[in-house]
Amino acid sequence: MKITFLGTNGWYSSPTGDTPCIVIDSKDQYVILDAGNGIYKLNDYITEEKPISLFISHFHIDHISGLHTLNNFEFKQGIDVYVGKNRTKDFETIVNPPFTIGYKPKPENIYNLKSEIRLHEFSEVTQYIPFRVAAIKQHHAYVDHGFVIELEGKTIAYTGDCGFTDASKKLAKDATLLISECSNKKTPKPDNWGHFDPELAGNLAYESGVKHLILTHFGAHLYKTHAERKWAERESKKIFSNSVAATDGLEFVL
Repeated sequence: MKITFLGTNGWYSSPTGDTPCIVIDSKDQYVILDAGNGIYKLNDYITEEKPISLFISHFHIDHISGLHTLNNFEFKQGIDVYVGKNRTKDFETIVNPPFTIGYKPKPENIYNLKSEIRLHEFSEVTQYIPFRVAAIKQHHAYVDHGFVIELEGKTIAYTGDCGFTDASKKLAKDATLLISECSNKKTPKPDNWGHFDPELAGNLAYESGVKHLILTHFGAHLYKTHAERKWAERESKKIFSNSVAATDGLEFVL
């Protein structure tokens, strides 16, 4: 199973990277985590006619701006899109005129998307899609859902944007791979917004018994160079040795 980071910035794209998008290429399934600007690269990574599932953690613009480029894709198998509880309205607002092309084909439309989009809403329980996945509500402004996904007998936990809480510990517990946001260099206390820094991410990985930690979603206003991301990696490694700071194009084999 190969995990490729197509966008690793938080807030906005910059010379260090695009906004969040990750593609997981497993034996029987493609899984995409968030739809920031990085998703435009997807044509280079969807090379087989396997099912495609896209999970959207929340609807801050940096995580969904790439939905505007859905018409760039022509996947015969279509895309199944999964959103958290009560988030269907958010998706339908954004992926419709006047913001972008409507996702439901209509004969009267001049343009329709080339790939069928099938929208699904999660309750906060474990579901089989046909793989096992749970959506767990996290601490973040305007509601974030992290996802725990089981593929090929391995567990991938993805935080989206969130703070260090009991919910994040539940999300990360015993994961084979934890993909954690790292927006901050030092998170203020109290953390009213809900974001991680390298120390918090390292502590979450250590306390949760995960095997690997990848840091992503680096705040573009704080992490202006890749050298600063390497600093974050070193800080996290002080607590959890199997820490890696992601950059756009990083491929991780699990």
